Amino acid sequence: MTLGALTLVGVFALAILIDIPIAFGLILAVLSYLLMFGAAPMMVSAQQFVAGMESFTLLAIPLFVLAAQLMNHAGLTQRLVRLCMALVGDIKGGLAVVAVLACMMFGALSGSGVADVIAIGSMLLPAMQRSGYHRGFSSALVGTASSIGTVIPPSIVMIVYGTTSNTSVGKLFMGGVIPGLLLTMALVGVAIYVSRRNGWSGGTRPEPGERRRAFIAALPALLVPVLIIGGIRFGVFTPTEAAASAIVYALIVGTLIYRSLSLKDIVDSVIATAETSGAILIIIGAAGMFAWGLTYEQVPQAIAALIGDITDSRYGVLLLLTAVLLVLGSFMESIAIIIIVTPIVMPLLGQYGIDPVHFGVVLTVNLAIGANTPPLGVDLMAACRIAGISVMESLRYLGLMLGAMVAVLLLITFVPDIVLFLPNLME
Repeated sequence: MTLGALTLVGVFALAILIDIPIAFGLILAVLSYLLMFGAAPMMVSAQQFVAGMESFTLLAIPLFVLAAQLMNHAGLTQRLVRLCMALVGDIKGGLAVVAVLACMMFGALSGSGVADVIAIGSMLLPAMQRSGYHRGFSSALVGTASSIGTVIPPSIVMIVYGTTSNTSVGKLFMGGVIPGLLLTMALVGVAIYVSRRNGWSGGTRPEPGERRRAFIAALPALLVPVLIIGGIRFGVFTPTEAAASAIVYALIVGTLIYRSLSLKDIVDSVIATAETSGAILIIIGAAGMFAWGLTYEQVPQAIAALIGDITDSRYGVLLLLTAVLLVLGSFMESIAIIIIVTPIVMPLLGQYGIDPVHFGVVLTVNLAIGANTPPLGVDLMAACRIAGISVMESLRYLGLMLGAMVAVLLLITFVPDIVLFLPNLME
């Protein structure tokens, strides 16, 4: 590595150690690099910041966030939880299974792990505690299950990767469906095993006809993924247009069908969307600056040469990248990782014949695992905060859940057809 590259990485690492927010740490690293080495005029930093956000596809992020906010205010989240309770809530460990299924279903509305934690955790974590579930187990389960929202479409992480790598977001969405379902099945298995071993019960048996009523009530929410995935699959609209359609759908359902969406709810949703989207876009712009600096210092070429010296196997490259991503995901924000790492790895993908859609889904699952790995683990931290416990209390149960997720990660890494089956149907 050159001295300039070491300065970039070193200043950023120092910023993380002293707890400077990721976006500002990235900006500080680039500004320090330009001041010390004069590689380009300072104006370039502003240009690269704006260029990082200058993509029409990124418009899908605030649109999907707004759609999820509207659906949550309209009561779709509560209806999804009611449906899950009616279907499996009465079995042994039923509440734990409900938590996983509800997180997966809401993830198909929000595209965000943290949004899942807040929406589902706020309802189910207190209920699980009242039913005798250990708070550490409940928090770890909701945190890991919520991260499925970054894998199953519409995934904000996939939108950023698709934009950065010039890969079809529609194909990425399709590629995330089966891995998302596999992660759900893996965590359901863990939930049932741990719950039965500890004797944690489910809820009460549903009344006659409750399953039918719950399904009818939740049907508008269940149709959202069909609208998004089906519309993209059959070429009705692009991912950005799908996000706009989801907003219209949420408004119709909330105001005309459920009649639970008020003007105040709409205003609150817009404000929350502006806050969330603003934070995401600042990180995207800052990470774009940092990625430019690394590219200017020819770090991608150096890393490609290093990996080529270590292995010449496609799967060896994937395993090396997976190991690096798991480490990065434990202390960095997912979107920043994507924008920094993608320009570095894209030449490797072409060199070793790795499909960018396959890698994008593998990357997304890596980041889902990282979102629950200390010291950062944003999904896990959010769940623990809602439960009112420290992250340390959840570690006793976290290993088994992360192990199940890693097993799915290795499966989709070594069997690319699991990821590429649905995207190939779009061709």
